Order: sequence, then structure tokens, then C-alpha cells
Amino acid sequence: MTDTTDSELFDPAGIEWQPVSPRLATARFILLAVFVGGPLVVFAVLGAVLSTTWPWIVAGALAVLGVLVALVVGRQVRSIGYAERDEDLLVRKGVLFRSLVVVPYGRMQFVDVSAGPLARKLGIASVQLHTASPSTDANIDGLPPAEAARVRDRLASRGEARLAGL
Repeated sequence: MTDTTDSELFDPAGIEWQPVSPRLATARFILLAVFVGGPLVVFAVLGAVLSTTWPWIVAGALAVLGVLVALVVGRQVRSIGYAERDEDLLVRKGVLFRSLVVVPYGRMQFVDVSAGPLARKLGIASVQLHTASPSTDANIDGLPPAEAARVRDRLASRGEARLAGL
């Protein structure tokens, strides 16, 4: 039995990882401000108007949650990477809960590129690979649009070439 360390498991030797754009962190900070900061303000105002403690407790919990998430967003984005090898695509992500997804090109069915309004405003897009098995789908968030188009076209052509050989 081979003794594999944690770094070898999620960071195979000889792989040159491509990072995603740091603008993905900006997008996540904006979403954090909207979905945690907005309710925090509402509960703080409720606490001031109602003169009771429960809205302040909720506001405090939201503030703690917001700070904790804000502390890890940058590290999470820096942990995302992808690498194109001859036969497959590797996608890694996660700080506390790490994952490494390996998708063989011959198993890919189609590749999507998407960008919502915030992502378009920040100049980023997501590439999602679909396979016959939902558990092996992979996505790469936070790519510049030109890189997302390049990755999409390259993966689609590699996938077609591998399928043709079956």
C-alpha cells in the first residue's frame, strides 16, 4: 500500500495549475454584502425601532457570519485552479473541504459558458463541463471571458476527438 500525503492527493506532481481571476473574490464579496449585509441592516434598524434585544442578537450573528465568510473568501478563490492534461481536465478547489475532480475528455458530453449580470460587469465567466454522470461534472468559476471561450473550445474539440476514437 502506498502512503499518499494530503498534498500529493490534491496537488499531483508535475501539474501546472491555472488560477482563476481575483475578480471572483470581488463578486463573492458583493454577494456577501447583499445577502448578509442587507439583512444585518434590516435587523439593526428593527432593533433600534422596536427597542428589543432579539433583532440585535440576529444582527450580531449576521455580523459574525459576515466577518467569518469575508476572512475565507480570498483564500477560497486562490485555491481554485484547473489544469489541462493530454487525456483529462483537473479542477481543484477548497480550503477546508478540498476537492480534485478529474474529467476524462472522452467522457464529456458538452461544455457550457455562463455569466450573470454581476459576472459580466466584473469581466468573468464560468465554464461547466457535463458528463453522463452528474457526480463527475466540473465547473471553473471566475475565468476572464476570452479564457473561458478558449477553454470551452479546447475542451469541446478534445472531447469530440476522444469520442471519435470510441
